[in-house]
Amino acid sequence: MTVDEILAGAGRAPNVAGLNLEAVGVEYDPRKGVVVNDYLQTTNPKIYAAGDICMDWKFTHAADAAARIVIKNTLFSPFGLGRSKLSSLTMPWVTFTDPEIAHVGLSEAEAQTQGISINTILIPLTQVDRAIADGETEGFFKIHHKKGSDQIVGATVVARHAGEMISEVTTAIVGKLGLSALSGVIHPYPTQAEGIKKAADTYRRTLLTLRTKRLLRVLAKFS
Repeated sequence: MTVDEILAGAGRAPNVAGLNLEAVGVEYDPRKGVVVNDYLQTTNPKIYAAGDICMDWKFTHAADAAARIVIKNTLFSPFGLGRSKLSSLTMPWVTFTDPEIAHVGLSEAEAQTQGISINTILIPLTQVDRAIADGETEGFFKIHHKKGSDQIVGATVVARHAGEMISEVTTAIVGKLGLSALSGVIHPYPTQAEGIKKAADTYRRTLLTLRTKRLLRVLAKFS
């Protein structure tokens, strides 16, 4: 097979050797790392863990978010009240290739596994003026929303600066803002992030029923 570049993903192993975790009753797996619950407690309830040593998400920003959960749960949740859960996080990730691949939320396969019916909106970068002007038309915006609703459940962006753009969708998911809200957000022109607004506008157009379209055509004749 002839290729231009090779990406080697060797993986990583948790650095648990020499910590003497057995002495304090902290269970761990040599490959997966320290065992924690959803509150990031280890099997010794007085000891917490955060970051690559105990999580499937191996990202710096994921470790930072987990550390904040540990601080809240240990110092600011008296008697266990108001504790935060790792599973409550909406975690974006980016693969820093060229173009970049950014994702947040559910994929089509994950939505299907969870029994969530979705619709998918796809906007290729060939439809985004700034991408055309930059000569960066390799990529797309893909947004999944619940069928019959504008609720965003996941998104993938493939673009030169996808990692810079995925946060808008992440904010929408966390803030429970649907595609209708994103459609109302004014995006500076020309920017590649306008692809997100194009996806939101595409959803809005699906709300036009046949009857509404006919009415609009009639009104257009008199305008």
